Amino acid sequence: MKHLEKQWKRGKEFLGVQYPIMAGAMTWISDHKLVASVANHGGFGCLAGGNLPPDILAREIDNVRNQTDKPFAVNLITIAPNYKEQLKITTQKEVPFIIFAGSFPRGSEIKIAKDSGAKVVAFASNESIAHRMIASGVDALMLEGSEAGGHIGHVSLSILLQQVLFAVEEIPVFVAGGIATGRFMAHLLLMGASGIQMGTRFVMTKECQVNPKFKDAFIKAKARDAIATPGVGSELNVVAVRAIRNKGMTDFADLQMELILKSREGKISKKEAQFEIEKFWIGALRNAVQDGDIEHGSLMAGQSVGLINNMQSMKEMFDEIIKDAEEELIRIHQRIDSNCD
Repeated sequence: MKHLEKQWKRGKEFLGVQYPIMAGAMTWISDHKLVASVANHGGFGCLAGGNLPPDILAREIDNVRNQTDKPFAVNLITIAPNYKEQLKITTQKEVPFIIFAGSFPRGSEIKIAKDSGAKVVAFASNESIAHRMIASGVDALMLEGSEAGGHIGHVSLSILLQQVLFAVEEIPVFVAGGIATGRFMAHLLLMGASGIQMGTRFVMTKECQVNPKFKDAFIKAKARDAIATPGVGSELNVVAVRAIRNKGMTDFADLQMELILKSREGKISKKEAQFEIEKFWIGALRNAVQDGDIEHGSLMAGQSVGLINNMQSMKEMFDEIIKDAEEELIRIHQRIDSNCD
């Protein structure tokens, strides 16, 4: 891995892992078992805070530590009702990495995290936000393109790379969204990324303990089947969710209409309506992941689902990605050398 070691040295040293390949935090999926398995195979696992009650989050953190001595992160959603209590628990537990998601963390929250000894990672959707996060003290950035699964932003990874990755050198920048192959990872590292984050590909490992029907839906899906949910009007400011098309998408559209009408009639506040939307997704995702309801449950997946058509062990997946990335770097060097002759 001579070529690969040079390209991902910064990310590897920052995360303290063998491979700077991160498993994105997926609600109901990224539990202590998956996080520990990723860590023990040389990668970097992210425990999904979601809206877990603080005591359950504390137990999950303890369970990760009981199964691995490797670094890991807790992903906290800043707009989750339990967020403040989760941040308190995470800092008390002295988790080595805290990733803020959902919206941009306040400077005071970043300070709380850093004062606990944690390294802090935050998302950035443009250059100005990236520099704002850096000024607030974050230790690394995550760029996640709209190709990703789950709650997504509006901008594709190809644009974020040009807007942010090319403009930031002060701290490590990790990238996510539509990544599933070692060959693509090689090019992202050459562009300056310190490492990558994947979610959908980790679902398709044998160690990921979800309902078999959930995985089967991933195997059958094409890239175009992973669509972003449309917002009905603009009153609720719905954050788009990318998932595999099914009847649950229709259910969500109906729910939005129902909530908009209730809001207009004064029967429900805007904040209450937004909470009902998040409650819908949390429940729908649980129904799919745990119970195998692939008709009405939420099949959150990135567009990279179209690149994955088989199940692998965690070791097989890492081995394939690393081998393909190293071979691609060799090809690139050979191509450059031949063009210079």
